[in-house]
Amino acid sequence: MLFLMILGGALWAGAHAFKRLAPEQRLAMGARGKGPVALAILASIVLMVVGYWNADYTIVYDLPGAGHLVLLLMLPAIALLGLGSSKSRLWPEMRHPMLTGFALWCGLHLLANGDSSSILLFGGLGAWAVAQMWLINRGTGWALASGRKPGSQAGDIRLAVITLVVYAVLIVLHIFLIKNPFTG
Repeated sequence: MLFLMILGGALWAGAHAFKRLAPEQRLAMGARGKGPVALAILASIVLMVVGYWNADYTIVYDLPGAGHLVLLLMLPAIALLGLGSSKSRLWPEMRHPMLTGFALWCGLHLLANGDSSSILLFGGLGAWAVAQMWLINRGTGWALASGRKPGSQAGDIRLAVITLVVYAVLIVLHIFLIKNPFTG
């Protein structure tokens, strides 16, 4: 089942990097290219989830007490994931907020889960996020994107509320579907 996770991770990375590694081919596909890329990403998620849930559970490390830190830092991870599509005042100030939030999310899952499947899945996805930032910076440089519209206080409040709602939903889903993050 690790093979499915690895295949899913490779498909995820390839689908996301396609427009950076083969920009002419992606541009030639136009709007028609969005469907196949979205389908590849969806297939990659299915492969990773099926592979993860069916993989052998082998503990590599256990970090007692890390759960509280993970629960605390999950809030900024979720906020960063949403920042890129928000109208927050922070949006123009940060480069790659979604990828940064995703890398933090992966790192937090590595703190909370020391089994071999989690190390492969979240370590691989975290490495992908860092590599994707490098790939984007290689093509566009390090400067913040110009032309970003400034955000507003209302955008900040909306981002905070959405972050808290998403956080609560994820906690409930973890309690009922995965494991209670408050009990480890």
